[in-house]
Amino acid sequence: MKEDRLILTDQEESTSTRFVSFMGESHRYDLAITSSKKYEDKKMVINLQSNHYALLSQSEVEEDGHLEHAFNLTEVEAEELRDFLREVV
Repeated sequence: MKEDRLILTDQEESTSTRFVSFMGESHRYDLAITSSKKYEDKKMVINLQSNHYALLSQSEVEEDGHLEHAFNLTEVEAEELRDFLREVV
């Protein structure tokens, strides 16, 4: 490791990751959903197609505009994703 690099934190943890692909009305979604003890009630949701990701709680899934912004989606696409995430976050 480089000597002049300032490491703020360096932790390893076993996580659980679920890979899900589904087709909405207008868009295909390929997601990796990771659970971790560190983030307790949140899950890291990664859109594997666009490389956008967000650390989400249930309230953030429901928040207007949050998914649209985090994943660069239209309102229709975000609602499709929201419907799915309600079941898994």
